[in-house]
Amino acid sequence: MPKFAANLTMLFTELDFLGRFAAAARSGFTAVEYLFPYAYPKEQLAETLHKHGLTQVLHNLPAGNWDAGERGIACRVDRVGEFQEGVERAIEYARSLGCKQINCLAGIAPESVSPQRTREIFVSNLKYAAPRLAAHGIKLLIEPINTFDMPGFFLSRTSQALEIMAEAAEPNLYLQYDVYHMQMMEGNLATTISKNLARIAHIQVADVPGRHEPGTGEINYPFLFQHLDSIGYQGWVGCEYKPLAKTEDGFGWLASSAHAAA
Repeated sequence: MPKFAANLTMLFTELDFLGRFAAAARSGFTAVEYLFPYAYPKEQLAETLHKHGLTQVLHNLPAGNWDAGERGIACRVDRVGEFQEGVERAIEYARSLGCKQINCLAGIAPESVSPQRTREIFVSNLKYAAPRLAAHGIKLLIEPINTFDMPGFFLSRTSQALEIMAEAAEPNLYLQYDVYHMQMMEGNLATTISKNLARIAHIQVADVPGRHEPGTGEINYPFLFQHLDSIGYQGWVGCEYKPLAKTEDGFGWLASSAHAAA
């Protein structure tokens, strides 16, 4: 069975953020991820992780003004300085939290800038960030996101991400493969994961439609989880979904996965 991490941005939202760590541990998780740690002192988060025996497996680089609709600044020609500052801040947090992976959200492409220039800026920012993270043993990830939920998002397909990774030519640059987003954009999940296994450092899951827990939609998750085991995927699988009801009431899929693997 794959190793599952609770996404605390999406799960246990019945509780305040810091209370979600304990809830994840009570539910049997040994690892967590979430979008951003920056609203809390890194020392407080590190202590909370330690208290509940949890490993931090992922968080994102600073992504601009999220509440105002920004979804990353890595492709923005006018935000390069801010991006670079964010890299240093993310490293500080990741080191304190023992987090070995940081995801870089490309952001929504500015309409006033050509696609080629936007791509150049994104690649340049990745080339800046990747070796700096590598110096601290932290992987840099990029994530394609569907453009139905996030219109205009610059990075939206696996092939595009792989092309950008090849152009950046940084050994410390990996793919974060979100099953929900890629089912929306392209399907062919098992084959794509198998073909690119060496470049995939992290996987996230939710079902389609609705972005709810596995088993509520069209994706054959029992098959997909068995497939991850059969091809030897060693990374974490982040549970980044919106529970249909109370979080704990929706873990039947997780129990079924454990039973199938036993």
